Amino acid sequence: MRWVFVVVGVLALLAGIVWTLQGLGVLGGSSMSGSTRWAVIGPIVAVVGLVLLLRGARR
Repeated sequence: MRWVFVVVGVLALLAGIVWTLQGLGVLGGSSMSGSTRWAVIGPIVAVVGLVLLLRGARR
């Protein structure tokens, strides 16, 4: 079960980083680019991913 937390945490962390960069307009080529909504959702998802990753690594 530990590896599930690590894998899901890494995926959520990476998705959150990408969404943040797209929301801020750093990464283009998507309907999410330049959207404030994704600039807010991205860091939230990244923090959740980091918590899951750390929880899986600690067990």
